[in-house]
Amino acid sequence: MTTTTATTGVGFRSERGPVLIGVMLATALVAIDSTIIATAVPSIVDDVGGFAEFPWLFSIYLLAQAVTVPVYGKLADVFGRKPVMLVGIGLFLLGSVLCGFAWSMGSLIAFRALQGLGAGAVQPMAMTIVGDLYSLAERAKVQGYIASVWAISSVVGPTLGGVFSEYVSWRWIFFVNVPFCLLAATMIGRRFTETVSRARPRIDYAGAGLLTVGLTLVVLGLLEGGQAWAWASPQSVAVLTAGVVLLAVFVLVERRAADPVVPLSLFRHRLIVTTSLVSAAVGAVLLGLTTYVPTYVQEALGTGPLVAGFALAALTIGWPVSASLSGRLYLRIGIRATALLGSLVVVAGAALLLLLDASSSVVQVGATCFVIGLGMGLTAAPTLIAAQSAVSWQQRGVVTGTNMFFRSMGSALGVAAFGAVVNGTLGSASLESADVGPDALTGAVHSVFLATAGVAVLLLVAVLLMPRGDRPAAAQPATTETTAAAG
Repeated sequence: MTTTTATTGVGFRSERGPVLIGVMLATALVAIDSTIIATAVPSIVDDVGGFAEFPWLFSIYLLAQAVTVPVYGKLADVFGRKPVMLVGIGLFLLGSVLCGFAWSMGSLIAFRALQGLGAGAVQPMAMTIVGDLYSLAERAKVQGYIASVWAISSVVGPTLGGVFSEYVSWRWIFFVNVPFCLLAATMIGRRFTETVSRARPRIDYAGAGLLTVGLTLVVLGLLEGGQAWAWASPQSVAVLTAGVVLLAVFVLVERRAADPVVPLSLFRHRLIVTTSLVSAAVGAVLLGLTTYVPTYVQEALGTGPLVAGFALAALTIGWPVSASLSGRLYLRIGIRATALLGSLVVVAGAALLLLLDASSSVVQVGATCFVIGLGMGLTAAPTLIAAQSAVSWQQRGVVTGTNMFFRSMGSALGVAAFGAVVNGTLGSASLESADVGPDALTGAVHSVFLATAGVAVLLLVAVLLMPRGDRPAAAQPATTETTAAAG
């Protein structure tokens, strides 16, 4: 039997501010680097070549990030949040420096994978640390701040990439991360105190290996299906089948593991399952908006990148506003009722997407994104908080990692589904043309908006499946101390 005692805190309430700033800074770096390369691709290719391979700069980063999230979540429950977060920042820093010195497209892709390995730790640890330090009443507002970081980064990233590549060098896209990584690590390292005393931990190496490789193949198949190879091609079938088989073996191994990397008992918890489905739907909706709203505003409405960014930025305004209010709301009416209200607002906003056409104004687009943002703030943060609150400290990391992984999977599925919708709407003739007309593009994006509305309905269904009776107590301490026996 392994006895674990864990204390997480920062000593004084006023010291949580620097920790939160460090967490948000690390999150911003991870989020920005998922999109910052988009506008720098021409400069990168001119310098190191490899035009045919450049899509891997995006895929490998997302892949490495997504598949490692559940493993990092478990490691945080074994060794504590602080060391996992610092290791993640360290890997991201090393990957950034190496990317800046990359001499070929192959080396840049390899170093982007290293960046992704670091990002896979930062994303779940940010949410887990917030769950440890802040009370139930405070948590929604703080997680709303972190969510807004991701949304803002989707707009800021490509802009910064363009500025660096045009006026300095594309290599500074990566070098600029160095001082900010050091600052974030210093703030978290000095201000975040955590004590984890335990007997020698038992690490489920077999489970971690099977999970990582199996998820790698599945996510790779989802990211590259319809892009690098056709969905029905032998490559696609082989990759996805191998991934599914390895995950099936992983389930068998986890049933016998003394300390499984992902306790399968969690998935007998209705709340964990439904909140994970909610997170997947949130990831898909966000992907649809952040990918296709800027394209629609620029190409169909004839505006510039800056205006398109402002239209999408309305989403980033609505999200933290409603998230900050959701804490008070769910303490009064319950998390399920709050999430239900939020999902209804998301459905309403998705319906407004269907009213957009080539004659719509940018203001109308921004207002629609704002409504969806309001709904997201009332849905995403409360459901993650519900999942975290349903388990002890010893499982909060793996639950948060699982929730974040489902969001990544939702985004990966969204990439595949929405891309297929656009390809199917435009047709092969249009895709081979160098100039897709505004009307054709508007029709394709409208089809994506229709698919997004369908995902919003699935989000509502997932919330409806959440168990009732979840009205929490307001007086939950921000600093937690738990003792548990495992094994």
